[in-house]
Amino acid sequence: MAVFTEVEFGEADALVQRLELGALRDLRGIEGGIENTNYFATTESSEFVLTLFERLGADQLPYYLCLMKHLAARGLPVPEPVADPAVEAPKGHALTVPANAPCELLHTVAGKPAALVQRLSGHSELAPTAAHCAELGSMLARMHIAARDFPRIQPNLRGLAWWNETVPVVLPYIDESQAALLRAELAYQNHIAESSAYAALPRGPVHADMFRDNVMFATGGEPGAAPRLTGVFDFYFAGTDTWLFDLSVCLNDWAIDLATGVHDAARADALLSAYETIRPLNASERALLPAMLRAAALRFWISRLWDFHLPREASMLKPHDPTHFERVLRERATHPHAMAQALEPLMAA
Repeated sequence: MAVFTEVEFGEADALVQRLELGALRDLRGIEGGIENTNYFATTESSEFVLTLFERLGADQLPYYLCLMKHLAARGLPVPEPVADPAVEAPKGHALTVPANAPCELLHTVAGKPAALVQRLSGHSELAPTAAHCAELGSMLARMHIAARDFPRIQPNLRGLAWWNETVPVVLPYIDESQAALLRAELAYQNHIAESSAYAALPRGPVHADMFRDNVMFATGGEPGAAPRLTGVFDFYFAGTDTWLFDLSVCLNDWAIDLATGVHDAARADALLSAYETIRPLNASERALLPAMLRAAALRFWISRLWDFHLPREASMLKPHDPTHFERVLRERATHPHAMAQALEPLMAA
């Protein structure tokens, strides 16, 4: 999250009143992230997050907004988009709705496509324990199952095709050792994507960005009480992809030592065990988990290189350090046995 586009208080107030949410009381820019403009918006009725989309187009956005609405309707703690009562929802099956059909969840603010979603309660846990990871694993599996009947299909826009397009753009900015690793890993992932095992991976809508700062946990309670996951947000990298890739993104952030990228067996086991309690992995997923962990590290190394070396102007913008996911990728490629060991007790269960 960042602020690329300044929003006038009066324009935001006009939006929330049109959405029948009462008058706007406060509008505050959100620091962090690098993709969209985000504000906290407090109205007479509740707390919301206003997002202006800086890269995504109006034809792509209904996928994300409708997915969030779909998951919220199934009781998952995701931010539900607010619909415009003056816009009629498109009729018919979602796959047959024209891309340019009006979307009651999509608005316009400062000339940009925008959404207003409910603000979640709780706080992000940036130093998660095994208990936090178990909560996450359970939530991720529930989300995958709940999204199985979501009718819209949209590719992961930061998937393999984007990696192939973007790697040549960032190569001039890195040293030869890094470039060699980037080229070799991209070739490996293209090879994996052509395999029969990859074709057998279950897939559907995925979040694809479920990092520690995109998940909320309950605050308060008795000292030592078990954490309770209260929300997952920032769905704007979602798409149709393999569930294993989504799981790998989580393992690469929640179950490693951030300073070194080294695998954390206790947290990985907690996350995987909780996930498999709800949705067991199939044989192809077990075989390809080490490769998908490398794929997830590659994806974020590429995007962070791109954002770091080719930044956009914005207030409150802090690009992430790309070397972090270089370390994670090197660890995953050098020590694939670590995840195999994590799977052993699950396979024996």
